Amino acid sequence: MSDAASKPAPALPLEQAPGAVGSAKAYVKSYGCQMNVYDATRMADLLTARGYAEAADEDDADLVVLNTCHIREKATEKVYSELGRLAKLKSERSAEGRDYRIVVAGCVAQAEGEEVLRRQRAVDLVVGPQSYHRLSDLLTRAEAGERVAETDFAVADKFEALRRAAAAGKRVRDVTAFVTAQEGCDKFCSFCVVPYTRGAEISRRPEEIVEEAEALAAAGVRELTIIGQNVNAYSGSDENGAPWSLPRLLARLERIEGVTRLRYTTSHPIDMTQELIDAHAELPTLAPFVHLPVQSGSDRILKAMNRRHDARFYLDIVARLRAARPDIALSSDFIVGFPGETNADFEATLELIRAVGFASTFSFKYSPRPGTPGAEREDQVDESVKSERLAILQALVEEQRQAFNAATVGRTVEVLFEKAGRHEGQIAGKSPYMQPVHAMGGLELIGKTLPVTIVAAGSNSLAGGIVGRTSLEAAREAAL
Repeated sequence: MSDAASKPAPALPLEQAPGAVGSAKAYVKSYGCQMNVYDATRMADLLTARGYAEAADEDDADLVVLNTCHIREKATEKVYSELGRLAKLKSERSAEGRDYRIVVAGCVAQAEGEEVLRRQRAVDLVVGPQSYHRLSDLLTRAEAGERVAETDFAVADKFEALRRAAAAGKRVRDVTAFVTAQEGCDKFCSFCVVPYTRGAEISRRPEEIVEEAEALAAAGVRELTIIGQNVNAYSGSDENGAPWSLPRLLARLERIEGVTRLRYTTSHPIDMTQELIDAHAELPTLAPFVHLPVQSGSDRILKAMNRRHDARFYLDIVARLRAARPDIALSSDFIVGFPGETNADFEATLELIRAVGFASTFSFKYSPRPGTPGAEREDQVDESVKSERLAILQALVEEQRQAFNAATVGRTVEVLFEKAGRHEGQIAGKSPYMQPVHAMGGLELIGKTLPVTIVAAGSNSLAGGIVGRTSLEAAREAAL
């Protein structure tokens, strides 16, 4: 029940819904961030518990869930365009006497609520990201003919549902999985809708996270990515009221049998504590890779964005991370064309990129989001200027990405193998730096972390030989 571009990670039902629906099929299509991928997985499993089989695509389904992203205007309009297509499909099914239900979930659902129902009459149910654990009950209401919009911020209820899920055990589709530790955001960056769609920062209790992680590991998951809108702001309290930071949580998760690699995302620079930086030196399973969005290299623009840090602060974090873990690599997010951005501001961003040297990045043109301070500014940057600057920035960061990949050739890195490769006899996995790696090997190696000597770097992946298993000559031939 997943979109090919955003494959959900392993998960399990949050509740067991009464009354299966026989041979009906469901399809969950997810847009946007890792949190949406995690939520999509949960909704897919809820539908499985209700009796739905997995559909190959929207045309093959009887129920479609669009798990939406509201971070950029184009993403929102893409949802409405998709709804128009699904409405025609629903009309065709109705003419055949068949049911076809459409659910809009995620951040567009949270931001627009009843407006989705008004704008597209074919939608049966709108459910926000803090309410989807009630999906089974909400579908029962929709099946009775009610058009439902549920956008409460019941995060505590959702976390309790996740706790019940962990206790029930996991069904595995992959060797990697996301585990949510924190949701919401208190930062109120002037370009961002997350505080309005996901609510205030709230952290799960550590024992609930550990319980879920242990169930995943027992079912075969080997890499856990701890996620949150501001995951390094995690501040949980255990059953005795003792405070837990993200580093303490990671140290506890590292002790779980079967977990061979830990990651966390996404982080905010102002929550990057020395304790967390030190964890990269102290925890062997914590990947030497940090995604740390900076958005701009201009202090003037960072202030306008309400980022609460300047470029020097960010560069100091980078220096301390590299001092703690010399082989660490970084990725980041950049927004070009924020209101008021001048050529000098843009050049400051390029200077920061040159100073850091990123392994990978995500970059976008500024998109005004209704209700945010940035959208109300009168000094919006012309679209043609934004496009030109984005092209320049992306060329620079792509040059850095390719240089980073090329520098891996000749090194031996630990690779967690996840699936069959593109060619016969080949398997594929990821390096600690999120690089796709292909090597010759059997499917029995999936789920294992093995040393691989990298022999070639392509435009989007690496090729190598498994140490002690594949000759480097064979690896080089396979890379050609």
